[in-house]
Amino acid sequence: MSAQFKDYYAILGVGREASPEEIKKAFRKLARLYHPDMAQEKTGAEERFKEINEAHEVLSDPEKRKKYDRLGGQAGVGGAPFSERDYGGMAEGREFHFGGTGFSDFFEHYFSGATRYGFPHDEDEGGWSGVGGRARRGHDIEGDILVTLDEAMRGTQRPVSLQVMDRRTRRAQTHSFQVRIPPGAMDGRRIRVPGQGEPGVMGGPAGDLYLRVRYAAHPDFTTREADVMHELLVAPWEAVLGAEVVVPTLDGSIKLKVPAGSESGQTLRVKGRGLPKGKSGERGDFLVLIQVVLPPRPSEAERALWEQLRSVSSFNPHS
Repeated sequence: MSAQFKDYYAILGVGREASPEEIKKAFRKLARLYHPDMAQEKTGAEERFKEINEAHEVLSDPEKRKKYDRLGGQAGVGGAPFSERDYGGMAEGREFHFGGTGFSDFFEHYFSGATRYGFPHDEDEGGWSGVGGRARRGHDIEGDILVTLDEAMRGTQRPVSLQVMDRRTRRAQTHSFQVRIPPGAMDGRRIRVPGQGEPGVMGGPAGDLYLRVRYAAHPDFTTREADVMHELLVAPWEAVLGAEVVVPTLDGSIKLKVPAGSESGQTLRVKGRGLPKGKSGERGDFLVLIQVVLPPRPSEAERALWEQLRSVSSFNPHS
């Protein structure tokens, strides 16, 4: 079995020396085109976004990026497949392949942190082959499932499949089932799917499957538990004089008042417009982080006004 190397740099359209800011900018541009909640053309958008999200998750994390660059050096930029020995400890026992979780085999094997062998329920590791002739429960299996913020907001049902292959006999069993993602499923939460783990041996029951929720990156929002955060860019005059602006939220745009005298780094809070908090019915808050930005290239008229402001202002940040 082999996994095809994924060229995450090509997926984002950046060079291998791209800075973190360039990677972030490329992701945001592509995500606005293909994110399931934002794409105007839905055909193929979901699969394209999964690739974009996966590339961003690896390249935006310094440690994952280092590991990926080392793997790229082994595979070559051309994307040669990896052999069985590249899977690090997967050459014995069984291997597991997920479908419908939103991550490729390449990502699952190298970056998801999934527990492939699960959690033994018997100290005798002969349980893989049924040595001793007694029934044994199958191991639990843990993997990741990609969840959009819209799915976390409203909840959803997702079709998922799990293939369990015995590496010695090359026989595979595939299970397909529905996974319920409840409203308010937090990033990092484990969803238990009973009886969908490793098959039992000698007539023993199957183990369970645990899917760890991983939020898909969003071009406009980040999260902190149930709070949703949005970075708002404001012009200097809006920060000084105040303004009323329209900002997006997970359930529609709202009008927000930027107070006069606002500063970069200041946070505005809108109560109850974040993610649901489990079954309580409560919701987290929507946090707007203000970032004051300057015009990139002021015109002559604008520059003259800035000079006029400097001449009449008593403000001195150096005093």
